[in-house]
Amino acid sequence: MRNILIFIKENLAVGLLLFALFLGAGNIIFPPLLGQQAGEHITIAMIGFLITGVGLPLLAIVAVAKAGGDLQLLSSRVHPVFGIIFTSIVYLAIGPFFAVPRTGSVSYEIGIAPFLSEAAQAHWAPLFITSIVFFAFILYLAFNPSKLVDRVGKILTPALLIVILLLAVKSFITPMGEAGMAVGKYNVSPFSEGFVQGYLTMDVLSALVFGIVILQALSDMGMKDTKKQVKTTIFAGIVAAIGLAFVYISLGYIGNTSIGAIGTSDNGGVIIAKSAEYLFGSFGSIILSLTILLACISTAVGLLTANAQFFNKLFPKISYKTFLIVFTLLSVAITNVGLSTIINTSLPVLLIIYPLAMVLMVLSLADHFFKGGRIVYILALIPTFFVSVYDGLKQMEIKITSYENILKALPLYEQSLGWLVPAMIGALIGFIIHKLFKKN
Repeated sequence: MRNILIFIKENLAVGLLLFALFLGAGNIIFPPLLGQQAGEHITIAMIGFLITGVGLPLLAIVAVAKAGGDLQLLSSRVHPVFGIIFTSIVYLAIGPFFAVPRTGSVSYEIGIAPFLSEAAQAHWAPLFITSIVFFAFILYLAFNPSKLVDRVGKILTPALLIVILLLAVKSFITPMGEAGMAVGKYNVSPFSEGFVQGYLTMDVLSALVFGIVILQALSDMGMKDTKKQVKTTIFAGIVAAIGLAFVYISLGYIGNTSIGAIGTSDNGGVIIAKSAEYLFGSFGSIILSLTILLACISTAVGLLTANAQFFNKLFPKISYKTFLIVFTLLSVAITNVGLSTIINTSLPVLLIIYPLAMVLMVLSLADHFFKGGRIVYILALIPTFFVSVYDGLKQMEIKITSYENILKALPLYEQSLGWLVPAMIGALIGFIIHKLFKKN
């Protein structure tokens, strides 16, 4: 027991770091929206959301830790070229193209804009200035990743937990009202809708790249033993999962009970902003601003650090700091196109790569059953891609009627989970082929 307590004490900061890296803009704005729209079906919808927002990211952390923290090495089990292309796309998607600019936009729209006049909010300058200051601070923190645990795990995360705890406790002690009625797909299939909404957090994709950040931090702390690094990373994943579950359930509850007090909205940021003001008055806006800013800072630091480390490894002639500066400048530019544009642009990409990432992750955890047989990965991922790529095209309002008629025959297609059964069948066929060729 004493050894367990010592292990927890020594590695808790790493777990808090991982939790802080996960908890970004999307993690705060999407659960309240789910809570409000799921209505009386909040429990089953939240279970679906927790699977993709907590359970699968935890499995992804385990998978990447066992692969040495290297997503490229893990995805190269399909093919080396696939490993480079897929890993680069994942890094850029959760890095300077979508997730990092989203942290800057959300920081402004929820953390800064409410304190400005309408005239100021309508002008481009406040967002531009905020993005410059925000990313200058991010760049400062990310320049020395060896201090990431001290700066994020021991400072930002406890502060972040305190402000979220204040909101959660107040909402439970003095509820804003009763749950409303379920709307949209939550009326028909709340579980699958909650499951798909978990994509928007990007947590599975983030988990696949945060492994290298954690392992690098552990190495900088003097932990060189590989087995101990894996053990500590898995423990950190458990800590992060517990923290995320608490945050999602709390924010979902706030959204679920908010309709009578603040009305309905299709923007999770608006829901949480109005709820904070209702619960704490003007002080609530300050609490929310701190929550958003701390969450976005920690996530942006982790994602930019991971991106710079990966591409520096891929192109060693270009320094880590050079990549960091380039990606930061790119993030500043994309931040200024606005939050709605960023989210709308990212959705088609997520619908394509998220199922591929989940299938790859699950197969990597079961890798020992088929001894790394490449055919298993290939035959599972090919049908997954052909289904998910059309989901992405549909999101861009590009429809191919004849192709869609074929896909509609797939189980769970209407719930955006049409890739699931083909992936399972492909993996099974690949497993059989692998076994047959192995015997011969």
